[in-house]
Amino acid sequence: MILNGNQRGGGLKLAAHLSNMIENDHVELHELRGFSSETLRGAMQETDAIAKGTQCKQFLFSLSLSPPETEQVPVAAFEAAVADIEKRLGLSGQPRAIVFHEKNGRRHAHAVWSRIDVQEMKAINLPFYHNRLTELSKDLFLHHGWRLPEGLQDRENRNPTNFDLSEWQQAKRAGKDARAIKRVFQEAWQVSDNAAAFAHALEEKGYFLARGDRRGHVALDAQGEIYAVPKWAGVKTKDAREKLGNSKTYRSVDETKMWIAEQMQPALSKWEAELAKDRDRFDELRSNRAVRTQDHPIFAR
Repeated sequence: MILNGNQRGGGLKLAAHLSNMIENDHVELHELRGFSSETLRGAMQETDAIAKGTQCKQFLFSLSLSPPETEQVPVAAFEAAVADIEKRLGLSGQPRAIVFHEKNGRRHAHAVWSRIDVQEMKAINLPFYHNRLTELSKDLFLHHGWRLPEGLQDRENRNPTNFDLSEWQQAKRAGKDARAIKRVFQEAWQVSDNAAAFAHALEEKGYFLARGDRRGHVALDAQGEIYAVPKWAGVKTKDAREKLGNSKTYRSVDETKMWIAEQMQPALSKWEAELAKDRDRFDELRSNRAVRTQDHPIFAR
């Protein structure tokens, strides 16, 4: 699902917007939690009144949940997504409203939370919520097996033979995150319809298909680390066999390591040449500084 959220005030304006029957074929107030009122307008009035006891101006967190246009998503899936979102954002237990909109037979949802902790009478901080929503959106697409929109695909993961020197040095310094690796495999699986497409999608991110010692499908990264495809793609072994075919048709692990080394050699040579140029420039600068120091009147003898 695409998740768009923002902190805001103006509860009554938000209630009017979410209740709009002109732009939607159907509007359903699905849930009110933690409010005395049984109407959305009344609930937002309550939140406005409580917020007046604080200095917070953006006392609401409003979120829209939009699934792919081709998908008919059940109510339970929206409820599960909202529950996960509020837990990760730190809004668990806060007063909440869920509203469903339907237009042209397509359902999407809106959720609104009060940010005011009534025990402390202050707003709950939501640091980096834009980044967290992006991560959550990716997780939802992968969980439901939906094709990831291009804008949500990770760009930083790609074939290291396409790195420039600074990117290569940065990659060497950075440790690998298991979550990021799993996402690479899941994204590649979702966007590919066959073995060739899957192999190409993985190679773009620096992973190469091979035949495991037990004849299963594995992938290797540029450092020779081995990843079992079903495990990291989050699929069953039989599904991997169905899409990828007989593993005997792939290179062995050792053959793949040799092939990767051959592919990496031009890039390594390029980086070594760039490093050599950097060393030469450094030696020249150091030499020039030494000459200037000797010629300076303060140091002259």
